[in-house]
Amino acid sequence: MIAPARKVRPLARSLGVPVRYLLVFVLFLLSTVAFLDRTNISIAGVALAQEYQLTQIQLGWVFSAFLIGYAGFQIPAGWLAVRLGPRNILTLGVLWWGVFTALTAIVSPVASHALVALILVRFGLGVGESVIYPAANQFVARWVPVHERGKANGWIFAGVGAGAGLTPPLLTAIIESHGWRASFWFCAVIGCIAGLIWYIAARDRPDEHPRISEAELAQIHAGIDAATPAEKLPIPWRRIFANREVWALTISYFTFGYVVWIFFSWFFIYLAEVRGLNLKTSALYTMLPFIAMTVCCLLGGVINDAVVKRHGLRWGRCGLPAVGLLLTAIFLVFGSIADSAGVATVILAGGAGAIYLSQSAYWSVTADFAGPHAGVVSGVMNMGCQVGGAITASLTPWIAAEFGWKSAFFVAAALAVIGAFAWLLVDPTRHLEKAQLPS
Repeated sequence: MIAPARKVRPLARSLGVPVRYLLVFVLFLLSTVAFLDRTNISIAGVALAQEYQLTQIQLGWVFSAFLIGYAGFQIPAGWLAVRLGPRNILTLGVLWWGVFTALTAIVSPVASHALVALILVRFGLGVGESVIYPAANQFVARWVPVHERGKANGWIFAGVGAGAGLTPPLLTAIIESHGWRASFWFCAVIGCIAGLIWYIAARDRPDEHPRISEAELAQIHAGIDAATPAEKLPIPWRRIFANREVWALTISYFTFGYVVWIFFSWFFIYLAEVRGLNLKTSALYTMLPFIAMTVCCLLGGVINDAVVKRHGLRWGRCGLPAVGLLLTAIFLVFGSIADSAGVATVILAGGAGAIYLSQSAYWSVTADFAGPHAGVVSGVMNMGCQVGGAITASLTPWIAAEFGWKSAFFVAAALAVIGAFAWLLVDPTRHLEKAQLPS
């Protein structure tokens, strides 16, 4: 049988920088915007709570509503990323979450059931943002050779630290000049612009992109598992939910989410109200964990790929995250008991950086063993992360109120240890389609 000729792309030409690198950078920007939009409420939280007369427990409900919506739609988001492609579903998701970011600023504090309205709006924002990382992982599985996935995911998730790190100084300045609602309007506009840029720049598959060179296309095809089919396949739900790697990663990512959402939702308030720092100083100190996240996420991706190249997939993907989570536990314990606010912030920032050494590994390993089902599998895994985040958003202030903030950080440290040991059960060479089903 004669193989069909490859489609000719008359507009294709080299841009100097590989197209896949440019698209990974656009995903970095989208990731930055996503975390700007989801962590803005932690900076506006003090002013918002005062205006709506919310307790910290009620504010925690608002924080958790986003994560419940985000977690609940991870599996549908992964399925849509596979079926509709990362280009379309991610564009729709970004425009959706831009609208719900704006709606947060519209809820009136004098309206009856204003708290319920805030909770519903933040839930809707979570639904919109649920598509970003499953769609990004589907893009990585289709576009990025195996030996580059650590660095690619390092860049994509460096946007988490960049977005969360930009949030305190940028939005504090906007809030001080124009009020907390202006910060949400700003985030909504930036999000919609970023979504349109992605739609114009991206394509679902390398073969569809008019500007990709033949040399880059050949390099991509050579670096992606040749057994990975291009056509749409039925999703093997039984295999996914019976798979040891999926469960181990989901449990580990649950612990990851519990830890990092202390920084995303409560760290600014912790520094302001527990450590006694003023608004500007809190905003400055709050940047440190997110700077550490950004740097260590990029570093983790580089180390990940280097160890894979030298020692194989299992050591490369699994060794670094296990070590990173154990280091995180140590930093959380010592940071929480430090007397000085400055010393505590630096040590806790070390914990935020250490845990982000593992970030690219979670997403690279799902692309490695799940292949064409990477969007769905990473959605299942990420649901665990967001459930962890939703729990910490409400549980952390309760633990802090009942037992003190040291206890809240000790609980997070214990979970980080559990997350580290879960990585020992992961083997990225056991491909999902070939794994044996339990009898």
